[in-house]
Amino acid sequence: MPLSTATAAQGVALRLENIRRQFESQTVIQDFSLTIQAGEFLAILGPSGCGKSTLLRIIARLAPPDAGTIELTPAGIPFETSYVFQDASLLPWRTVLENVALPLELMGQPLESRHAKARQALANVGLEQSEAQYAAQLSGGMRMRVSLARALVSEPRLLLLDEPFAALDEITRFRLDDQLRQLWLDRRMTVIFVTHSISEAAFLADRAIVLTNRGGHIKLDHRFDLPAERSDELRTDPRLAAEMKILLAAMEEEHA
Repeated sequence: MPLSTATAAQGVALRLENIRRQFESQTVIQDFSLTIQAGEFLAILGPSGCGKSTLLRIIARLAPPDAGTIELTPAGIPFETSYVFQDASLLPWRTVLENVALPLELMGQPLESRHAKARQALANVGLEQSEAQYAAQLSGGMRMRVSLARALVSEPRLLLLDEPFAALDEITRFRLDDQLRQLWLDRRMTVIFVTHSISEAAFLADRAIVLTNRGGHIKLDHRFDLPAERSDELRTDPRLAAEMKILLAAMEEEHA
């Protein structure tokens, strides 16, 4: 039976059943099961080496599981899954506009159409004045915004992010968190966000899981009791601090 999907949600629902992934003699993920509803914003945390990025790559079909199944509802969504890496990975010989338009070019869309959509994606991340620039002319935060625009230009129903803002200064990171949260509210795609930051997970997501140190099991599955609209004032709100405390306790147990 297909997973339930909210009528307002534009995302896909996922069900992972008994996923296992092994590298030589080391089992990184063992008997992992998880259900994610359509339009959900999920953060994944855990100690270094616990399998967060491996799990994301399995969901993206960039790495096959050694065992287990992944069910997506609706099924068959080519070009509707986007992946944002920690490095912006922009092509240095292309302009900002051409980098953002690349997924549409690979899909065979005509030049005028893909450039129009790329300009709109750049406007969504506040870079409409930078379309003629090259990657070397951009700051780290601007490059990540271009990467985010490129991921969103094809209107994905599933957006996967692997610590995309980890290398940025805190103020830039806060601004990108604000933009990503608002883009999700506007589009309601399904978002899975891997991060080491407890504060970022609590501010951005509606639900977080903490993975165990070994075997990729779920130590904590927690849904946040926070408002949908989140502003900078929330960062110093006791409600956010209380949610971060729950995540921190689970993380500390695994590090111990």
